Parts: sequence; C-alpha cells; structure tokens
Amino acid sequence: MSRRSYAHHVLVALCGGVGAARMLAGLVRVVPPRDITAIVNVGDDMELHGLSISPDLDTVTYTLAGMDNRETGWGVAGETWTVMDELGRLGGDDWFRLGDRDLATHLFRTGRLREGSPLSAVTAELARRRGIAVRLVPVTDDVLRTRVMLAEESILGPPGTDASFQDYFVRLHHGVPVRDVRFEGADVARPAPGVMDALGDADFIVACPSNPVVSIGPILAVPGVREALVARRERVVAVSPIVAGAALKGPADRLMAELGTEPSVVGVARLYAPWVGTLVVDVADASHANAIEAEGLRCVVAPTVMHTPERAEELARVVVDAAT
Repeated sequence: MSRRSYAHHVLVALCGGVGAARMLAGLVRVVPPRDITAIVNVGDDMELHGLSISPDLDTVTYTLAGMDNRETGWGVAGETWTVMDELGRLGGDDWFRLGDRDLATHLFRTGRLREGSPLSAVTAELARRRGIAVRLVPVTDDVLRTRVMLAEESILGPPGTDASFQDYFVRLHHGVPVRDVRFEGADVARPAPGVMDALGDADFIVACPSNPVVSIGPILAVPGVREALVARRERVVAVSPIVAGAALKGPADRLMAELGTEPSVVGVARLYAPWVGTLVVDVADASHANAIEAEGLRCVVAPTVMHTPERAEELARVVVDAAT
C-alpha cells in the first residue's frame, strides 16, 4: 500500500526514546510527515555543565534528521569526543557522555531558553533547522523530572535514596532495583501549546513502543493528557515495548516487575487499558492475544522488532491500518 493511501490522516505519536524514534522513522514513510505531531517525554531532561539537555527530544530529532547513531541508540553518527575527553583529563564530571555535535544542540537550546523562549519553540526551531517536517512538541514547557527511589544501596546512597532518572539510568546503568517512580513537577505542569489540540483533533493516536513507566508515564502525568486520551480511547493504538517477556532495550521489563506489574504484553495491556483501544504485539506473543482482549483491548499481532528502516515501515503500516 502506498503512502498516498494515508495522505488525509492526521496522526499524533506519544514518544519516549529509541523505540519511539524508530517508530516515527517508519511512520514518516507511510504518512506525510507534515501530518504527524510527535508529543515527546521530557521527564528525562536534565541540567549538566550549565546546559539544558533533552535526551528524548534529541533522539527523536537526530533520528528523523537521519543523523542518529543506530549502534548506540543515542547521540549522533560519526560523533567526535574532543570536549569530553579533555574534560575527563581535567578531572571534570564526564559520566554523562556528550559528543561534540551533540553539545552544539545543547548550547543552542540553553541559549534560547535563557533568552526566554519556551522549550516548545526551541524544539520547533531545532527541528526546522534539521529539515524535519514532523511537528515535534515536548509534552510540557514546564519543569517535569522523573525521580526514582532506589531499593538497594548504591554509589548514590543507602536504600530509599531519591535519584534523578539519569543518575539511575546512566550513572548506575539502570542496574539497581527501584522501589518507586514519581514525576516531580507534574502536578503543576501545563501541556505545551498545541498538545491538547493535537490530541483532540487527530484522526488517531499512536503510543510508540516506549518504556511504559518512565517514557509514557511522564506524558500521562501532565494534567489533562490522560483524560484526553481516555476520551479518544478507541482511536488510540499502542505498540508493546515488551517482546516475549523482555524489553528490547533498557529497563522497562525490570521496572514493571519492580513496581508490581507483570513484565509481559498482558502487563502492558493492563497498564494501558484505560486509554488504549488497540495493542499491537509481536508474533512471539501471539499466544497472549486472548488474554490481552480479556483486558478490554483489541489485539493485533505483527512483527514489531524494527531492525531496519524497512521493518519500521512495515510496522507503521500495521499500526496505521489498525487505527483506520
């Protein structure tokens, strides 16, 4: 089926990091990019070296611009590390690696924010300068930060230590069990301009295969977003980030288990049932289709592992067909 078949559909994608970026890269091969709005998690954002860093926004931007590093899943292909290497030699804080080209993005963003531009405007400007037609929108312009309570002792402190997401994810290599996750600032955050209109006007909404707890969770925590999704539930299609009981990348399966949710496609279905009408699962999980439908979601089975851009496009067609 050609892209022309989907030319009149307006799509919203809820996005975390690598899985969402690859899903978007497939969707733009199926739906005209100008008809797609990507609402992106900012719970992973941080300030480091005086710079404002937005990892998920950058991963999506780099991927859509064709400059992403597919081997690592983050950063820029062909990156150089002159600044970080020199910082390390000076004894500086280099646990969070920022490549030279990546640093340019953070310098640009930080300068614009300090001039008074909101994150959504800066994101749009960066996307435009990278030649991206998809509308990229942070879920909020306000400060929203994912915090995790660690269940065991670590270099950050004793059990019960409250840690930033990047300390948990990067510094600890997400290797310490988690007791709780919260989204600091969510109670007073406001949806960024255009978020609520996009959710209300879209022909359908795609929840990309992102970590349900720390990628999709912060998006849902912004007041008004979950309610808007519940109201559009029958037009929401999610792709499970769990395949055969495990996350393809990152700690989604472990976080689900540690927080009391079965780390399986059925567990994803239970988390998503209030606001998702259709769940797309991998062929490896076909045997769970009846259990998923027992949770009140329609189940679609298809290959969901996006090893190549072509596989991402095939999955995007399945998702769009499921929604339309």
